[in-house]
Amino acid sequence: MATAAHSGVPAKAPSRKDLSGPALRTFFRIADAWGLKEAEQMKLLGLDSRSTFQTWKRGAVAAIPKDALERISYVMGIYKGLKMLLPRTANEWVRKPNDAPLFAGRPAIERMASGNVADLYVVRQYIDAQRG
Repeated sequence: MATAAHSGVPAKAPSRKDLSGPALRTFFRIADAWGLKEAEQMKLLGLDSRSTFQTWKRGAVAAIPKDALERISYVMGIYKGLKMLLPRTANEWVRKPNDAPLFAGRPAIERMASGNVADLYVVRQYIDAQRG
């Protein structure tokens, strides 16, 4: 259990508000590194509204929904796993056709940007399994 510095008092878990800004900034850096189109970014975040997307991109949001934080967590895990597996070509991997059964010859981004959080989860599992 985490405790506040030397006080013996349990540390308070960060709130959605605490996590939202850093999570979104990290997500948009990853999206830039991967060269994601706006529509792909919206799908990864689970958004239908372009205006909401633009608000989030500007950082003008107090707290994003729990679902969006979960999605960003998967994206971050995929990004980190790829950097460990493929240090030189990690950012290109999401766009390259992939013959693994999970992707059926299509780029991973097509599976990831389906709009279903479950697809982010299975891609994250796939990357983790490749790492061993």
